[in-house]
Amino acid sequence: MKKRILILGAGFGGLELASRLSEEMSDDIEATLIDRNDSFVFGFSKLDVMFGRRTPESIRVPYSSIAKPGVRVLQQTVTAIDPVAKRVTTDQDEFEADHMVIALGADYDLDATPGLGEAGYEFYSVPGAKRVSEVLPDFEGGRVIIGVCDALFKCPPAPSECALMMHDYLTRRGLREKSEIKLVMPFPSPVPPSPDTSAALLEGFAERGIEFVPGRKTKRLEPGMAILSDDSEMPFDLFLGVPRHRVPKVVEESDLSATGWIDVNPRTLETTHPGVYAVGDVSNTGVPKAGAFAEGAAKSVATALIAEINGEGEQELYPGAGVCYIEFGAKAIGKVDVNFLSGPKPTGHFHGASAEMRVEKERFRSTRRERWFGLA
Repeated sequence: MKKRILILGAGFGGLELASRLSEEMSDDIEATLIDRNDSFVFGFSKLDVMFGRRTPESIRVPYSSIAKPGVRVLQQTVTAIDPVAKRVTTDQDEFEADHMVIALGADYDLDATPGLGEAGYEFYSVPGAKRVSEVLPDFEGGRVIIGVCDALFKCPPAPSECALMMHDYLTRRGLREKSEIKLVMPFPSPVPPSPDTSAALLEGFAERGIEFVPGRKTKRLEPGMAILSDDSEMPFDLFLGVPRHRVPKVVEESDLSATGWIDVNPRTLETTHPGVYAVGDVSNTGVPKAGAFAEGAAKSVATALIAEINGEGEQELYPGAGVCYIEFGAKAIGKVDVNFLSGPKPTGHFHGASAEMRVEKERFRSTRRERWFGLA
């Protein structure tokens, strides 16, 4: 009898898991991949939308392109999760499984930062990035703040990228000399696991006159004024925020997130419920919330499921490693390889920014489009 596998969420983790299971076990599984959206977006593409490089339509990859043996893809919204029975209810149906993998990602809690939706703009969602792209052409220069509202957020280098790309944008429009850019982050450095990456970013900030404000979060916004976590005030003409992240409401209601996120064994991604795993941003693994880490976690879970279904072999433990490409502006891109779980402390290796690295970043995008969607 074929094993029923439910995959909740079609981000990096869900797509990679579905691909691997289809490649290795298509005759032995009935995998159902459920996502509320009709298309996938690479997270780093939101900055392209924000600064007018691409349109929201051009960055979407439709889930209807997926055609994998043993896998069906459904556009439905998960409304209830029973991890004990491994049962899922959606807005259209109910499903039961032998194995369940939760990859629903993180939602944004704009209400957690009073004023963010009125006095400032978030740029971490496609609609948010699109809204900023509509505001920027009318911005005539002034005080720009890129502010992080909580310590756990997707793609830790993204706020730094935003600051550097904002410098380029204002320079192109002839507004840089009459503007200032400040980056407010809760970290002591831009990328703490990699001192070399942080040093390169801080050097880039210094060269461009960008002020880095470490160790503080944005607590609330008032018209023209950001109130930081130490109660200091910082005036602005344009505020671009990274909103507080939280688990999706359906996860919170499932009793899986007692500590705020789904607790898992960080090396196996197992939850406290047998046969139930969690990968990516929704889980508490001690690694950054970023697509490359979700992809690596999915690879580990795939080996566990394959070994169990085959009755032989063993799981490849999750190393907590990933690659992040970083826009440095002026058409240059850097890269950092980070490993969080394979040693006594996180380590990161920085590859210097260059125009040539853009080719590698595009290859990263294209190989996943081909692997997950069958698109060139």
